[in-house]
Amino acid sequence: MSRLRVYDDTKALFHLPEGVIYLDGNSLGALPLGVAERVGRVITTEWGNELIRAWNTAGWYAQPRHVGDRIARLIGAEAGSVMVGDTLSLKVYQALAAALDMNASRKIVLSDTGNFPTDLYMAEGLIATLGRGHQLRLVALEEIEASLSEEIAVLYITEVDYRTGRRHDMAKLTARAHALDIVTVWDLAHSAGALPVDLAGCGVDFAAGCTYKYINAGPGAPAFLYVAPRHADGARAALSGWMGHAKPFAFELGYAAAGGVERMRVGTPPVLAMAALEASLDIWDRVDLKEVRARSLALGDLLIAEVERRCPSLELVTPRAHECRGSQVSFAFEGGYAAMQALIARGLIGDFRAPDIMRFGITPLYIGESEIIRAAEIIEEVIVGEVWRRPEYQVVNAVT
Repeated sequence: MSRLRVYDDTKALFHLPEGVIYLDGNSLGALPLGVAERVGRVITTEWGNELIRAWNTAGWYAQPRHVGDRIARLIGAEAGSVMVGDTLSLKVYQALAAALDMNASRKIVLSDTGNFPTDLYMAEGLIATLGRGHQLRLVALEEIEASLSEEIAVLYITEVDYRTGRRHDMAKLTARAHALDIVTVWDLAHSAGALPVDLAGCGVDFAAGCTYKYINAGPGAPAFLYVAPRHADGARAALSGWMGHAKPFAFELGYAAAGGVERMRVGTPPVLAMAALEASLDIWDRVDLKEVRARSLALGDLLIAEVERRCPSLELVTPRAHECRGSQVSFAFEGGYAAMQALIARGLIGDFRAPDIMRFGITPLYIGESEIIRAAEIIEEVIVGEVWRRPEYQVVNAVT
């Protein structure tokens, strides 16, 4: 299988509307051109002609594990350690529940104030459901390492901060946590497809992530869950759905967990959404993630330099150091929401995160230097020209 050159070969594999510079792939990836054909084939040939037989003849039943192995390459995971299906919220819930069960004598879940809120909400809900006296402890991102201690049960972290793009040191924090017998759960929502991840090399216990951002699998695309092989046969399946049963089609009245990561299946897999994911993975199978990362960093540096030169009123909140950032560049600006609406009206699509963060995702598969330069020009027009002050840009939409 021939390798694709990042951007030079890959841009042509995506549908990008004319006149649009898309710097929001960190929130929803662009549409791979192969998706329509793949999903159409599943609908007409597999579902249409095979009907229910397709669970066997088209391999639908095995999809969650098969697709998980394809994602494993992007996150440095061992074969057979990744299960795909459900949503990221459910997957972090499963991971955290299993992790707490493994460290039952301890009651503290440690996370940081930069973690994505849904992860914190799921932790709060799980803790309330368990009713065992657990506590979610939040500290500043910079204080995570110093806050690790022998009272912590689980370190529960998103590798890349969704607002600022700041990146945790996974290897260092995992090693420190394990030295204190702390179980680790990592959220890879802003890592998978954005930068090389080495779950196996870092010794991570559990990890979860989504596929609709940098992996480009489409809105509502299924999430994935990683369970380290050393835990796979013992991890408790808190959401004990029928697909995670050892013999799902025996229809036994009592639950018996399947072996390995199969026990982390819950309900019937979303076959059509999985087909879209597979079409996107056809591109990723031919891309060198190290090249993606190198171009991401270079493009991020270019955007930072251009925006700071043109718009000194914008405050960079993303770390400059390469090892400390993901694949987005964020600026703080008091009129950030209105400014982003003005940018979008001019064909530059980024997004906004409260209270004042303007985010720009760097997605090298379909963004290059020319798009970055043009983006900086549009930002200058809106900020320096105070276009953002116009009344039409002050209206707050439901999705920001």
